[in-house]
Order: sequence, then C-alpha cells, then structure tokens
Amino acid sequence: MRDMINHIVFGWYPYLCLTVFLLGSLVRFDREQYTWRSGSSQLLRRKQLTWGSNLFHVGILLIFAGHLVGLLTPIWVFDTLGISHTFKQWMAIGIGGVAGVACFVGITLLVHRRLFDARIRTTSSFGDIAILLILYAQLILGLGTIYVSLHHLDGHEMVKFMTWAQGILTLQPGVSALIADVHPIFKAHLFLGMTIFLLFPFTRLVHIWSAPVWYLGRRGYQVVRTRRPMIPAE
Repeated sequence: MRDMINHIVFGWYPYLCLTVFLLGSLVRFDREQYTWRSGSSQLLRRKQLTWGSNLFHVGILLIFAGHLVGLLTPIWVFDTLGISHTFKQWMAIGIGGVAGVACFVGITLLVHRRLFDARIRTTSSFGDIAILLILYAQLILGLGTIYVSLHHLDGHEMVKFMTWAQGILTLQPGVSALIADVHPIFKAHLFLGMTIFLLFPFTRLVHIWSAPVWYLGRRGYQVVRTRRPMIPAE
C-alpha cells in the first residue's frame, strides 16, 4: 500500500500537474488574459508592497533558476566540469539559503500587507490569498530542507531528486521508487511544488506569461507627425 501511494504521488501525479499546467496556461493565455490580476491595491501601503514584491520576486527567480538547473542538468555535465556532488550540495544550500531568506522576508511582508490591512483584504479574492499562503508554506518547507540537507553533504540525496525529475520528463518508468525512502519534508516539498503547478492556470500566477519578453520579437516602428495644418470640419 505504501509503495502504491508513493507511485501515485510521485509517478502519476507529476504528469497530471504538468498536463494541467501546460494546457490550462495555453487556454487561459489565449482566452482570458484580462483576468490575470487581482483588485488594485497599489496605492495602499505602497512602501511595504515595494519592498515585499522586490524581495519576493528576486528570491523566487533565483530559487526557480536554481531548481531548474540543479534538477534538470544531467549528472554527467557536472562530472565533466569537475563539480562534485558535495560541492553542488553546498552551493545549493548557500545560494538557495540566501535566496530563500530574501524571498521569505518579501513574502512575509506581502502576506502581512494583504491579511492585516482591512482595505487590501477587501479587494483580495479567495484565490489571491490562498495561492499566497500556499507559496508561503512551500517556502517554509524549502527552508526546512536545508537543515536536513546539512546531514547529507555527500550529495547522494540530491542525485536521487535529479534522477527522479529527469526520469519524469523523459518518461522513465519506476522512477518514483527512487524517492520512496527520502525524508518526509522533501516529499512534502515535492508534493506541494507539483500542486502549485496544478493550480497555476487558475490563479494570478499566470501573470508570469505576461513578462515583457514578447516585445523582443516585435519589429520596430516610428511615430511620424505631419506638419500640415488640420482643416476643421465644417
């Protein structure tokens, strides 16, 4: 029974989350872009919003990039570059820890601002508050994994997660067994992370797809004004 639950959660569930994430984002991007916002509250507690938003976004981008590179880079690449598993583990703890603390401070400011200011709370939907608290919980779990990782500095546990993540993306069967015996905090962190991907298309997280990178592919244009006098309409 334990093995079956592990296989469902870490063998089947990732594909459900990725499918909903990709198809849901595509449909919403195509049909409902004007819903990618919450009620405006930028003029309320603006200083707290600025600090919280900047710290949160910088921290979360570093964390996401670290997870993306750390989990999806083939192990042989690190071996070729002479990067040992122990060094990679320390690098993940160091960089991830600093980014995590910055992100934690930022999201704490955002949660406090949204929940403890009556005017802001009034303009917030259930989805706005729920996804913020889910991200908060996920970040706390992530910071908690640092303490556990300090007891596995040989990097062996990290290799398990790398092999699992790459196996999921390459459709390798049975990879869920790789993390059957890892520490529960890692399992909770993985499960909640996958759940965030599942909820992604139904929350304001989809505003990520509105990053202004689309302008890089547009052709330039120039506004030209005429010197001819305008003839008033009769």
